[in-house]
Amino acid sequence: MSRRPRVYLDWNATTPLRPEARAAMIAAMDLVGNPSSVHAEGRAATAVLERARAQVAEAFGAQAADIVFTSGATEAAALALAGRDLSSSNIEHDAVRAWTRCDLACDSNGQVAVDDPATTALQAANSETGILQPLPAGLAVCDFTQAFGKLPVAFDWSGVEMGLISAHKLGGPKGIGALVLKRGTEVAARIKGGGQEMGRRSGTENLIGIAGFGAAAEAAARDLADGIWEKTAEIRKVLDSSLEAGTNETIFVGKSAERLPNTSCVIAPGWKGETQVMQMDLAGFAVSAGSACSSGKVRESAVLRAMGYPPEQASCALRVSLGPTTTLDEVERFAETWTRAYAKVRNRAA
Repeated sequence: MSRRPRVYLDWNATTPLRPEARAAMIAAMDLVGNPSSVHAEGRAATAVLERARAQVAEAFGAQAADIVFTSGATEAAALALAGRDLSSSNIEHDAVRAWTRCDLACDSNGQVAVDDPATTALQAANSETGILQPLPAGLAVCDFTQAFGKLPVAFDWSGVEMGLISAHKLGGPKGIGALVLKRGTEVAARIKGGGQEMGRRSGTENLIGIAGFGAAAEAAARDLADGIWEKTAEIRKVLDSSLEAGTNETIFVGKSAERLPNTSCVIAPGWKGETQVMQMDLAGFAVSAGSACSSGKVRESAVLRAMGYPPEQASCALRVSLGPTTTLDEVERFAETWTRAYAKVRNRAA
């Protein structure tokens, strides 16, 4: 008897590489030139670099000259935040929290109260809960990592001073991201040397990764315009209703809040998140207990604690994040498997 293929439901952690990105990366591998060289080979490499910069800028609603390529959103956060005295909240990604004062309050719906946007770092969407934040004008730094590619973003119209984005969240390769600057904003380079990236981030550019980022951003913008994520949102609604119908004990985080079209965060009291992940993995489903940026460790969610959930609930959370290729059948199979497993947990506890 043949086994059913595994189902990937952890798109907020990372996404499958898009065919367009793969093709662009393979083509870039054949280029011998360094973008900093002035000969023909160098100019060919520069052309690929600048085309990708333009692709990312177009998809993000920014200017190409204001895109600073980095090794990822974590480095972009360090470049934007180091040396600045900014406020944030405990729902932010660790890469932002590491550089900021986490002194802003978050309510039970995951909304952060911003006092002074000019001294605040605030995410556009939370990776664990999918909850969206209204972005006040004049915001100093915004982590757009989860929103970019899933929601329409026009950075130049957002009023944000600096934005953080990453390729592997929208079908690009891992290890490449960008800091996006409001026109006229400057940052002090943290990596110094040859003066690449207009003196903002030295080091020979990761041309292969950058080419893949550009192609993925262009394809993601096309999917967004074609309504792909609206279809994903409809499938997510089926997931939510199926889980809700299966047990009356499940707590839906952010159920009444505006969320990403692909993200559901549920708390199953009495069933540890790490155990859920392992059991679903054995059943053929890849899901997460929260952020995937903890070196493989599963820990109590700081995000849920900030929202007021007690430790015994925060430790029982599961994140299910869908993608454009997720099917209704896959979601229904997952809901059935999860509900059946949770019923066994509750029966043992009874």
